[in-house]
Amino acid sequence: MVYLKKTVRHIRLILMVLLGGISFAAIFLLSVNVSRDLRLLNSATSDNIQWTLSQAEVEFMEFEIMLDASVRDPSPDLVGLRRDYDIFYSRISTLRQASIYAPVRRVPEFSQSLDVIRAFLDDVVQTVDAPDAQLVSGLSEMSRKAMDVRSTVRTLSNSGLNYFARESDRQRERVAKTLSQMAMVVTLLMSAILASSLYLGYLNRQNVRRRKEAIQVSKRMKVVTGTALDAVIVCDIDGMILEFNEAAIQTFGYTAEEAIGRDLGKLIVPAKYRDAHDSGMQRMRDSGEKRFVGKGRVRMDSMRANGEVFPVEFAVQSAETEEGEIFIAFLRDISNSVAAEAELVAARDRALAGDKAKTDFLATMSHEIRTPLNGLLGNLTLLSETRLSAQQSRYIKNMDTSGRLLMSHISDVLDITKYDANKLQLRPMVMNIGRLFQDIVDNQSGAAAAHNTTLTWGWAGERCDWIIADKDRIQHILMNVIGNAVKFTRDGQVAVGVGVGAGRGAQQEITITVSDTGLGMDAALKAQIFNDFTTGDASYDRDVGGTGLGLGIALRFAKAMGGTITVQSEKGEGSIFTIVFPIKPAQAPEKAVHRVALSQPKLGRHILLVEDNEINCAVAREMLLAQGYAVTEAENGKIAVELAARHQFDLILMDISMPVMDGRTATRAIRASGLPSANTPIVALTANAMAEERKAFLSDGMNAILTKPMSREGLFEVLGLVLDAARAPSPASDAQTVIDPRNMEDLLELLGKPALHALLARFRAELDDVIGMLTLDQPLEQLAEHAHRIAGSAATVGAVRLRQTLIRIENAAKQGDVSALSDGITRLPEVWQATRPLLVVA
Repeated sequence: MVYLKKTVRHIRLILMVLLGGISFAAIFLLSVNVSRDLRLLNSATSDNIQWTLSQAEVEFMEFEIMLDASVRDPSPDLVGLRRDYDIFYSRISTLRQASIYAPVRRVPEFSQSLDVIRAFLDDVVQTVDAPDAQLVSGLSEMSRKAMDVRSTVRTLSNSGLNYFARESDRQRERVAKTLSQMAMVVTLLMSAILASSLYLGYLNRQNVRRRKEAIQVSKRMKVVTGTALDAVIVCDIDGMILEFNEAAIQTFGYTAEEAIGRDLGKLIVPAKYRDAHDSGMQRMRDSGEKRFVGKGRVRMDSMRANGEVFPVEFAVQSAETEEGEIFIAFLRDISNSVAAEAELVAARDRALAGDKAKTDFLATMSHEIRTPLNGLLGNLTLLSETRLSAQQSRYIKNMDTSGRLLMSHISDVLDITKYDANKLQLRPMVMNIGRLFQDIVDNQSGAAAAHNTTLTWGWAGERCDWIIADKDRIQHILMNVIGNAVKFTRDGQVAVGVGVGAGRGAQQEITITVSDTGLGMDAALKAQIFNDFTTGDASYDRDVGGTGLGLGIALRFAKAMGGTITVQSEKGEGSIFTIVFPIKPAQAPEKAVHRVALSQPKLGRHILLVEDNEINCAVAREMLLAQGYAVTEAENGKIAVELAARHQFDLILMDISMPVMDGRTATRAIRASGLPSANTPIVALTANAMAEERKAFLSDGMNAILTKPMSREGLFEVLGLVLDAARAPSPASDAQTVIDPRNMEDLLELLGKPALHALLARFRAELDDVIGMLTLDQPLEQLAEHAHRIAGSAATVGAVRLRQTLIRIENAAKQGDVSALSDGITRLPEVWQATRPLLVVA
């Protein structure tokens, strides 16, 4: 019995061991099957296979897009096209040859599509590998073939994906069946082992997933850094390089093996910045301070493997990893950009130098042209005072007109230069714009009548005769626009309309329309009518002539005053020019009507005339001698300095451009000599009208400037300004404290009664227009300029008290003495009221 029991126990034990072994074997086999199927379902290989199939279509699309762009682009990116072709070719080769795709290649639809695509690639490979010119010529044919095979690529991708989708379903079915079997066995035999197995299986899946994710992240990171155009360098907190991408290899000249593991500072930081880099890294390790991390791009110098220092632009970011904090630096070689910037700066400097050279050239040419023109006009003036026949007088008048027209053209060019250099200065004054319109219409009426054209003007709305504006600029604009309308209108009418209304802000604007019934302009001419040297293409254009500068200058003047000029025109329908600019309304100055006859004795002062041009010297000498002045001549600045050291002159007329010693150097020498003529007034004679040159002349010690060509009026205006400054009024009468009769007598003898009468009338009108604009609202510099100009005119006509008052206003404005300035401006109307009635000819 015992033996039997022992035998049963042995048999039972053997059976249990056998059943246990079978169970464990079954569990083991099932586990092996499950593990295998799970690996197939969860492995990166399956995903990569399907990704490769999808990527084949994506890469074909990229190749096709590049091919289409190359067909349309006159300068195609052939390198990019060949690269995309090679990528797609490589992808198809992988699908054809890789053993992992052997099952799917047995699918007929997939295999046939693969053959068609391979035939396409073999067909176009000779064109792709051909020279650029042959490739460009075959782009259209290649594009057509690519379009034909596009659907085949889609079929290839879809058939492969469908195959792997079915395989995945079958695998899932097998896994499900196996799991069911294993579940039954484990449920019957070992619940604990089942739980452990499930838990271990869960852990295994988690590990596989994480490993897969880590691999994918690593691959993506390598792709991103490997294909980046910027150099990417990854280092740790100690500055040791962990990653060194392909762009970094190309930029710095180190291989990845040479760079990884080395100190970043010693590798790419120039020696002069290395200490600062090391201290910054140490500071970051000690205190965590990050001055550049996350701060955007910074420009600095870096160093290549060959020791070359070059500029880079870099940005640094940081990230936390299991190994600690790492830093990712993105660096870009900006050598070409810096060189381009330097070239742009050099080009800008050359352009500025060229613009200055142009300005200097125009100023020099102005001097060179004005100098002989001064002699021409001056001699014509002297010749006109001799006995001439009527025919000779007419010829001289025509020559004088032509000379002054030439001077006008020179002034136009200089005005353009000043505007373009932002040096055009406005001279606002109180003016009667209604009178200006009437004067211009009267001036153009003769030309209009010659063309059988009616010229009219009128106000549109409420009148506003008195305004504060730049009279000279407005007159220039109106003369050009109205003059053009008259010139290009035959048997028609020109109408000028003037209206004043609200402008921008608190300003008022004047709107002037000039309408004509002339030939009009086509669209092409209208688009360029304000360009310099543009003239109308009319049938009688050659009859009217012109330089084509008038409207260009008019537009510049309008813009300088804060306005503009526009034009509406149709061919054969006439034109309408609209001029708009801001104004400031003003009150009309009071006028006096009393007249008293006065006389003036002749002058007899000694003048040093310094001029190297014989003709100009002769003209000035004759003008001065005719008025009773004693004249000593010097042909250069050196002789002038020697004469000024020996004699005390009442006035020195000093030319600027001379051989041996120029006028500016001579002036500084005379002022510094301390000799007899050290304090003598010096007047600059120059054809250079640029503002900065004028300031330089005055800073050298000159008292005034006389611009060539020298006219009699300009000469005596300056003489009156500088010579009569110290002349005290005669105490004979109260009238003589207001007017110096000697000036009037000299002018009467020089000009004659009709010309003097016209001169005094013009002076009174000018003072009526200008005197009201001298207010404290004006900038001090403009007040000084206006007072200086009016004082010169007052000196010419002998208005002593008026001139003294204006000089006080000028000096107070220059010194910024507001109290004295206010007092002078307050007294000025009273002085003018006393002076105006005395400015008449008996």
